[in-house]
Amino acid sequence: MSENNQEPSGHSVVDDSDFSIEKKLDFSGKSYSQGELVRRRFFRHRAAMVSLAVLVFVTLLAFTSIGVGPIPGWWGKSYLNSSSVINAGRPTLTLWPFAIGENPFGQDNVGKDYFALVMRGTQRSLTVAFTVGILSTLIGTAVGAAAGYFRGWTEAILMRLTDLFIVIPLLVLAAVVAKAAGGTVWGMALVLGFLVWTGLARLVRGEVLSLREREFVTAAEAIGASSGRILMKHILPNTIGTIIVSATLTIATAILLESALSFLGYGIQAPDTSLGQLISTYQTSFLSRPWLFWWPGMFILVIALTVNFLGDGLRDAFDPRQSRGED
Repeated sequence: MSENNQEPSGHSVVDDSDFSIEKKLDFSGKSYSQGELVRRRFFRHRAAMVSLAVLVFVTLLAFTSIGVGPIPGWWGKSYLNSSSVINAGRPTLTLWPFAIGENPFGQDNVGKDYFALVMRGTQRSLTVAFTVGILSTLIGTAVGAAAGYFRGWTEAILMRLTDLFIVIPLLVLAAVVAKAAGGTVWGMALVLGFLVWTGLARLVRGEVLSLREREFVTAAEAIGASSGRILMKHILPNTIGTIIVSATLTIATAILLESALSFLGYGIQAPDTSLGQLISTYQTSFLSRPWLFWWPGMFILVIALTVNFLGDGLRDAFDPRQSRGED
């Protein structure tokens, strides 16, 4: 049943547009807070739920198979060890009858197990992507909130700084700074995190500009609440939907950007690896040994698509104007 349709007896919907509060009563008289309604809408988004399951599976597969640091994984081969190339390095994975074999994703030129290499690349790409998502969200939220609330010279300086980052081609700027950072995982994550916050800053600024004129902000100012308290307790909680959706989509952007930089040789450097670096290393094998190209490419595609579908689900969940059928 659509939430916009008339509710049956025993149901009611209260929507206070001034405070963005929505409540729903079920047959037992139970009311749902805004957070509970968001969760219910999100869990009804089938594409988001499937994407979440796939992303969790890929993440667990990458981090449990070859282990993390001193913690060993369940896969017996290392991405660092070479061995004899068997059957031209072809994958041993078969779907029918299902069998994993000795090297399910095949072997590279020097006999390294390609499954271990792809899992290592997935680990590093995911680490960069989620670190970038968190860091850029913090920076973009702080810049946008300060510019939108304080206005004046604060807004002028912060927005001109934002414009400066926007007009410089992101890939070129990231390549130059990443090369100077030495091609490490954390260096790459910090570089991208400090470069991709501009879109969120503009979104948050627009939200804050609208919210600062609302009655509840005027009331808080009238009773002497500090600017920091008004921002943290009254304004930013009302922008959380925009922030979360933007952070989710930034993660997808970050993994594609990291892959592009690694493909161009400006990303993570050997002996470490990433999905983009694997594609770059074996791009000449596209016709002769396509599995060396397709496996990392497929993982990049799966991660980017699942994160984007999660962003769509979160957008629909936080937008009270969205209407979805109930089960």
